[in-house]
Amino acid sequence: MAKINLSIPFLLLTALASAQPADLEKRLSDLDKAAKAAQSAGDNAWMLVSAALVLMMTGPGLALFYAGLVRRKNVIATMMQSFVLMALVTVIWALIGYSFAFGEGPTPFLGGFNYAFLHNVGAAPNADYAGTIPQQTFMIYQLMFAIITPALISGAFAERMKFSALLLFMTLWMFIVYFPMAHMVWGKGGFLNATLGGKIPCFDFAGGTVVHITSGVSALVCALYLGKRKGYPNEPMRPHSMVLATVGACLLWVGWFGFNAGSALAASSLATSAFVATHFAAAAAALSWMVAEWMHTGKPSVLGAISGSVAGLVAITPASGFVKPMPALIIGAAAGVVCFLMATAVKKKFGYDDSLDAFGVHGAGGTLGALLTGVFATKEINDALSGKALGWADGNAAQILNQLIGCAIAAGLAIVGTFLILKICDALIGVRASEDQEIEGLDLSMHGEEGYNFEA
Repeated sequence: MAKINLSIPFLLLTALASAQPADLEKRLSDLDKAAKAAQSAGDNAWMLVSAALVLMMTGPGLALFYAGLVRRKNVIATMMQSFVLMALVTVIWALIGYSFAFGEGPTPFLGGFNYAFLHNVGAAPNADYAGTIPQQTFMIYQLMFAIITPALISGAFAERMKFSALLLFMTLWMFIVYFPMAHMVWGKGGFLNATLGGKIPCFDFAGGTVVHITSGVSALVCALYLGKRKGYPNEPMRPHSMVLATVGACLLWVGWFGFNAGSALAASSLATSAFVATHFAAAAAALSWMVAEWMHTGKPSVLGAISGSVAGLVAITPASGFVKPMPALIIGAAAGVVCFLMATAVKKKFGYDDSLDAFGVHGAGGTLGALLTGVFATKEINDALSGKALGWADGNAAQILNQLIGCAIAAGLAIVGTFLILKICDALIGVRASEDQEIEGLDLSMHGEEGYNFEA
């Protein structure tokens, strides 16, 4: 056994005890500086870059992707939905959202007020979440997840929701659905947190339950509540610009590295593993959707390929920090086929108008990915439980049940919460644009602008 040298802490205490007040203040300041120096500049740089990449996923990534898929008369309104959420959610997050998601609360379902107005969220790390970066870096990184999640929902009700209703709906949705779910899965003491005192350990590395299941299921509820677009499905409603949609999808693919690899919260080998898994899954899903569509229709479309890549990115999100490269390929390939069927056969059979397949891709893909995380998660990639088995790949098949419970809680909260919010919004201001506004297009009727002015 190594001999412990007690002289150093003894001398330090003696020096502090004998110091004058001014000298003591200086020495404490030096100790604080030393603690800050222990932080990793590399980790901090990577996390700030990752935060920027995730923000890029909303604008311009999602904004261009969704805007290209709607009709020309709704392109500006669709882009505005993504853009305004970058501002709206940021303000809510700064005031109370971060505290509700990551503060310690009296229950395992919602954080408390200890970080309200970002009190005590500064240069010092929070060791519970990320010990080598400032808590302010962790806070701003998590904000970018909070921004894109409600933006995903807008794909389901594209071309028919009032802008004022969007603002009220998204504000209430953050409080009723997102903050509780984020705390349950990622917050200290959260009900589903796998490493920080949760009751049911549900592995969700970067947001399969928190982001994709909540937004995808909420999207379906919105589509059913608002009803079909005027003329759907009898009138053609083809994407007005596959160029915009393709550029947006490519930006999403690139930004997703910040989404998944950034969730390692350090510039580490785990970040590398998540990066590789993310890329492999996206590629496999793009090919599997394309092939499935090719076999079904006789032609491989660009829309199918880019939709497949997004489906793969969605499905690998919860698993990205837990699985090896080959399982990542399997998850991606499965997501491409499953989400293709959801966006075509299932949607046609039940007749709902999920305009941009938010449920078919995010709801279905997120659920598939969360369940397969329980199958392929392994301690060889992420020793989150200090040597204990993670998923079925480690011999712990029971983890699949934990993942299923997490999926059910996310879906249940999204269904009940979203329906309640829609009823409130409808009673207060109405949620759907009028028939005349819808015919004219939301660009002009809601914003007084046009995406394309051919007379200029």
